[in-house]
Amino acid sequence: MYNVPHFTETNEDVVFEFMQQNSFVNIVGSDGEYPVAAHVPVSIKKEGEQIILTGHIMKHTSHYKAFAENENVLVIFNGPHCYVSASWYVKKEVASTWNYMDVQARGKIKFYDTERTKEIIRDLTNHYEPEGSDAAFDKLPPEYVVRLVRAIIGFTIDISSIENVFKLSQNRDIQSRQNIIEKLSAANDAGANAIAVEMKKRLSE
Repeated sequence: MYNVPHFTETNEDVVFEFMQQNSFVNIVGSDGEYPVAAHVPVSIKKEGEQIILTGHIMKHTSHYKAFAENENVLVIFNGPHCYVSASWYVKKEVASTWNYMDVQARGKIKFYDTERTKEIIRDLTNHYEPEGSDAAFDKLPPEYVVRLVRAIIGFTIDISSIENVFKLSQNRDIQSRQNIIEKLSAANDAGANAIAVEMKKRLSE
């Protein structure tokens, strides 16, 4: 990971909130020859100091087989990102760049039986569905749920280490940062707008 101190967020609560807000993750492992990856939603919680991710994936896939054989995985949380032109800097004779926010977490994945898988699917579904929704897990036909859990397996990942890059032009002078914020705020791009908001929070740093 691109590990530069002034691009590293040191507030653990800020990093944890970012993970919760960007919970559609890439889980990366290895089949012994090549990397494999799954892109899935997860729920994120703390039990004491331990961060635990919970989700489910399809069985009979290359990534499931790889994860089952090698429990060590990397989980990538991708946030907003955007191009930053050097023409916005006070000193322009430098390269343009890309601002972005990213967290990478390492841990061990563990799979579960049918009943626990059913609970994981229910909890994740009901996390996103409002109370009383017709799409709530408990309103699904029982026979459908039986077919569903045959094809899906639930998992948890106990996180052992976390790294982050919150690259938000912290290495630039205040005027250049203000110029970047102005340009990104005016852009017709959600990623640029989000980066501008994050930069504003850190403008006094």
